[in-house]
Amino acid sequence: MNYIEIFEEIVTIIHNDYSGCLDKKGWDSPDEYRREIIELENQKLLDLQKFVQIVSDYLLDCKDQHLFVKLSNSSSNKMMNVGFKVRRYEDLLYIYEVDRETRVHMGMAIKSLDNITIPELAAIHKRSLMEDKYERQRWEPILKKYNMCEIVDQNDQIIQMDIRLYEPNNKEPEYSIKEINEDTLLMKITDFLNVNAIDRLIKDWEDRLDSCTNLIIDVRVNGGGSDDSYFPLLNYIVDRSCSLVEFAGTDDTAIFNCTHRNFTNKIEPLYEELEKAENEETRKFLQIYIDEWKRNIGKGFVELDFSELAQDIYFQAKGKPEKVIILSDYYCGSSGDQFVEVCKNSKKVTVIGRATMGVTDYCNLAIQTWNNQIELWYPTSRVSKIDNGMGLTGVGVLPDIYIPWTPEHIFEDIDLKKALSLCENVKEV
Repeated sequence: MNYIEIFEEIVTIIHNDYSGCLDKKGWDSPDEYRREIIELENQKLLDLQKFVQIVSDYLLDCKDQHLFVKLSNSSSNKMMNVGFKVRRYEDLLYIYEVDRETRVHMGMAIKSLDNITIPELAAIHKRSLMEDKYERQRWEPILKKYNMCEIVDQNDQIIQMDIRLYEPNNKEPEYSIKEINEDTLLMKITDFLNVNAIDRLIKDWEDRLDSCTNLIIDVRVNGGGSDDSYFPLLNYIVDRSCSLVEFAGTDDTAIFNCTHRNFTNKIEPLYEELEKAENEETRKFLQIYIDEWKRNIGKGFVELDFSELAQDIYFQAKGKPEKVIILSDYYCGSSGDQFVEVCKNSKKVTVIGRATMGVTDYCNLAIQTWNNQIELWYPTSRVSKIDNGMGLTGVGVLPDIYIPWTPEHIFEDIDLKKALSLCENVKEV
């Protein structure tokens, strides 16, 4: 398929298969992007990178961070980045992580791009940033649009630097536990994609989890995945033995857009996951999920019946840990949102840090692929609490103890320090 054909199919998906298609009917304006694609194609100036950029701009009309286009991992054309990450504090963008760009260091701050100040840039790119709160803004895609940046180094010296693009390093996910002391464990989970890895981690540390007084769970950076991946962990988090429906509550329901395309893109890949699943509860979860979709295929928006699943999934409360502290941040989204939100139902839990990303109003992502190069990731379900103005978009799951992000976080783990202060008889790390 050529670029304009792919774009037309993307528009069709947004209008028919995306779970926000009814809520956001009329929000998008595909005509201007269609004209741009045709014009660039006629001039032979359109490549993969430019096409993805145009489609990404079009998708902003839907105001949904769970809806995006990317180049597939198999594509020889990789989506490039600037080689470092930034976070806004007041009128500067502080570099908090460095990847391939060796000319910068953590703690440096960007003052302007092409001589345009950060406040001015925020006004220009308000649509792309989506969030008004500084610590919740994503600036990396905007940096790529400019040529020069003005940097303030640690000695308050001004440096002019051209912006270069690099192929990103793919980070390995982390599922780890380390012992702070005999009373306290620190668990870190950077996504919920690998249910088997998380299950094995819990089994490997079962004796210590069963005996520790305090468990700190770091999901400040968590790219989401599948909710069933964290079910085994909930046995250590619930404050009473209960079923999933008793713990999570019934105030909110998910409505699924059961189109034929969504079955192909969302459900058919789950058969492979079902074959690989080692955990019995995960296999049951997937089988019921698949069966419900099959029963409703082609019916449009339907509330699927997961009552059997919700009642049968049962969490056996452990006596330990006595206290669970969850570290959260804006970079925790999707199933990460869900995890933090459901954990707050336990009296054992205290959430520290900043609100999660808040992208679960529209969730259960499907992937449509073209030419083994371009992928559209789009939600297939919506939650009913949107109708009552209780959605998470732009808000996220709020922490119990809010700690604003400041540049001090770059060199000191202030969130963890606060968590340790809440733990009894805890020695410093």
